[in-house]
Amino acid sequence: MHRDTSAVPGSTTGALPRVLGLTDVFSLLVGTVIGSGIFIVPAAIAGAVQSPVLMLTVWIVGGVLTFFGALAFAELAAMYPEAGGMYVYLREAYGGRTAFLLGWALFFVIESGSVATLAVAFSSKYLPFFVTVSPLTAKIVSVALIAVLVAINCRGVRWGALVQRILTVFKIGSLVVLSLLVFTLVDGDTANFVTPPVPAPSASLLASFGVALVASLWAYKGWEVVTFTAGEVRDPRRNLPWGLFFGTLLVLGLYVLANLAYLYVAPASAIAGSTRIAADAMNAAIGPIGASIISIVILFSIAGATNGIILTCPRVFYAMARDGVFFPRMASVHPRYATPAFAIVATGVWSALLTLTGTFEQLLAYVIFGQWLFFGLTVAAVFVLRRRYPDLPRPYRTWGYPITPLLFIGAALFISINSLITRPWNSLTGLGLILLGVPAYGYWSRRSRPATP
Repeated sequence: MHRDTSAVPGSTTGALPRVLGLTDVFSLLVGTVIGSGIFIVPAAIAGAVQSPVLMLTVWIVGGVLTFFGALAFAELAAMYPEAGGMYVYLREAYGGRTAFLLGWALFFVIESGSVATLAVAFSSKYLPFFVTVSPLTAKIVSVALIAVLVAINCRGVRWGALVQRILTVFKIGSLVVLSLLVFTLVDGDTANFVTPPVPAPSASLLASFGVALVASLWAYKGWEVVTFTAGEVRDPRRNLPWGLFFGTLLVLGLYVLANLAYLYVAPASAIAGSTRIAADAMNAAIGPIGASIISIVILFSIAGATNGIILTCPRVFYAMARDGVFFPRMASVHPRYATPAFAIVATGVWSALLTLTGTFEQLLAYVIFGQWLFFGLTVAAVFVLRRRYPDLPRPYRTWGYPITPLLFIGAALFISINSLITRPWNSLTGLGLILLGVPAYGYWSRRSRPATP
């Protein structure tokens, strides 16, 4: 299955111009990861582990595991800097069927469902802080947000990347300013960093830590999508690894900083009981206007995460169609804007339909099990490809190999098994939804197979 990709800095997708630089890779990662998670998840983590030391440890461990995953993805991205990212790595390691099932799940459930979730959160959870929004208006706003971002990204990858840069700078600045305001204006309590102490080790504590870790990894989700646009990155064998490194480490730092600010304002028990801890922290720093500011920050964060998905994920469907295993129009490139415009529009339309029907939350709950299996399989592809193609040029080799990828694979398996045990019906249903792609793959692969004379 291996394809020689050495001719054009590793790419077989010359129809898409290489116009994205290191800053774009970095902003795509950071801007897609930082959505609403850092404003919502701290309460769940604090409620699970109760100790502030363990709370911070969960965020650090989740970030380190994410970084280990990025290290492995960096090796694969430097080897195969093509449009499609994870799809390409799975195709080369395990064959077309496994790769197709990832793309199938991304299109019909995972990423389209994520876009729908973000759009609905934008219109129905945070926009009402400023204006009254009826259920119908909320649906219209959700669809409008998707439509605007689809139009921008169809217009050109540079336009989508520019929007992402602006929103990412806003997010980073907002988290830093929030933390600085808290530390300088609030008469906080540093005892909250260590009180209450860590409980004695026990099986229940380990289980609680695991639940909290799953929540933190959800907040780190999105770093992988930068690989989907690898076919449009300049000097990809340098910029993709560095973008993955810097991006994941910065997100880790920002998340820890924000949690320290939360703890400076309130003890872990209060964080666990708050549904809007960031607003509480800003309220303590600058008064009631702080809640309005945080709502604006979250709206921009959600818009940035949505834009990141709409910019990146259609490249997977473009790659699938070029392989002959998806709707052929998905492989088309706009003659003027040089974007996979049809794939972008199709992703937006399906996401909008999920938004209108309200089925996306259940669909996303179904596929957590399979989604993390794909993560584990992708990182395991480092081992498979090193054995299968030992002489293939590797501009970057995974730091800490084999320990760091094994730790990430272990985390992915833990999340998948935990999901299977705690939500067996959801997990098995999600696996069934993914396996529905098997006959679809058979249909498309037969159509793309040359006729035997």
